[in-house]
Amino acid sequence: MLNHWIRSLSARLWVTSIVALAVCLTALAMGITYMFNHFPEQMLGRHEQKEGAQDVADGITFDGTGRPISVKLPPERAWLFTAAPTEAGYRVLDARGSVLLASVDAWDDKPWVQGDLTEMVNKSERVKIRGKPFDITTLAVRHGQAVFYAQTATSARLLEAMIGSKVKQIPATVRIVVFLAAIIFGVTLRFTVHRVLKPLREASSAAALITPRNLRTRLPLEGVPTEIKPLIHAFNEALGRLENGFSVQQQFLASAAHELQTPLTLIRAQIELQPEINGKELLFREIDLMARQVRQLLHLAEVSESQNFSFGDVNLVEVARDVLAYLGRKADMKHVKLELETTDPPASIWADRSALFILLKNVVENAINVSQPDSAVWLIVGAGSIEVRDEGPGIRQEYMPFLFKRFWRAPDARHDGAGLGLAICKEIATAHEWRLTVNSSFSGTGFIVWL
Repeated sequence: MLNHWIRSLSARLWVTSIVALAVCLTALAMGITYMFNHFPEQMLGRHEQKEGAQDVADGITFDGTGRPISVKLPPERAWLFTAAPTEAGYRVLDARGSVLLASVDAWDDKPWVQGDLTEMVNKSERVKIRGKPFDITTLAVRHGQAVFYAQTATSARLLEAMIGSKVKQIPATVRIVVFLAAIIFGVTLRFTVHRVLKPLREASSAAALITPRNLRTRLPLEGVPTEIKPLIHAFNEALGRLENGFSVQQQFLASAAHELQTPLTLIRAQIELQPEINGKELLFREIDLMARQVRQLLHLAEVSESQNFSFGDVNLVEVARDVLAYLGRKADMKHVKLELETTDPPASIWADRSALFILLKNVVENAINVSQPDSAVWLIVGAGSIEVRDEGPGIRQEYMPFLFKRFWRAPDARHDGAGLGLAICKEIATAHEWRLTVNSSFSGTGFIVWL
């Protein structure tokens, strides 16, 4: 049980997240404590001074003429200025620097800071008043068209005492916060991880139900985290390939039985009815057709599964020459001229050589079959495509959607075949991630393989 929990993904996520949080919070706490211990004035002093000046600025009340008449401070702030007048004080000045309002013991006319008041706004400066260091903070107060200034003076001794009392509490507070945050995070993370992994558990349950009899089942993607989706996609694609493999096997068996039945029956009938074995040409024709169909069925079964391919660097021009040499005799018998054109072809491409040979052979052979005597078939090898062009009658537009269907033959086809050649070509192109297109007119047809 313990070993299972240690190896589980949820446990690893939980432990890793807790450790990461603890490390981050500890580093943050150490940084904050260091800053408060070594730079207390910058961390707390400036804030305290500005807060005091803001209380004074906010507490100014004006008469009907817009002149300040009093300052109403929060009780804790008012107590500080009253109880320690020698350590803290405030003033309200007009634009010329004249004192309009002041706390106890801050009424003398001598300015606390020399210089232009507009340049002192939102700043704190260390000066000496009556021989003691004070921090002076100045804020601008706008009332109508007039501008007034609120100043506070805090002795360095009082500031150090205030900061010291707060800094002492920080380490203990930080430790408590880190401890409570780790506990709360750990508890909530357990439920969060359980919920986040719920789609993965559902996908696992669905995968367990898949058998060879229901290969059409696919794992659901609803609610699956983005990081898990590639895994689910890959599994579904593997199921698709497996289903396709079973389908190809079944189709192959059915097609072989169907296509072999008629030639074998004819051969048997000829032998039985003609003891002297006359009509050999007809028998040979049927036998050749049967052999061709068997080969095409085998090719179709092979190219329908990507694992049957053996990829490598292939010289495209060499394969094209081999195809034309293989079909040269057939072309000569039909008085069709085969032409090879190369327009900046690549030195090599990544492909299965035998599959590429079958693809080009099928297309060129079809072109020869539909060509008239004394015409030509061109095999054009370019930088990013291979084109087979003929001078035949072209393909009718209504036939276009069915060209690559298995066992489909045009009603007006004049040559023998099983309707598998172009289906095999399509499978090969798909396996190589190529595009196979056709362009037909009354002056001929062009099949283009886009590499």
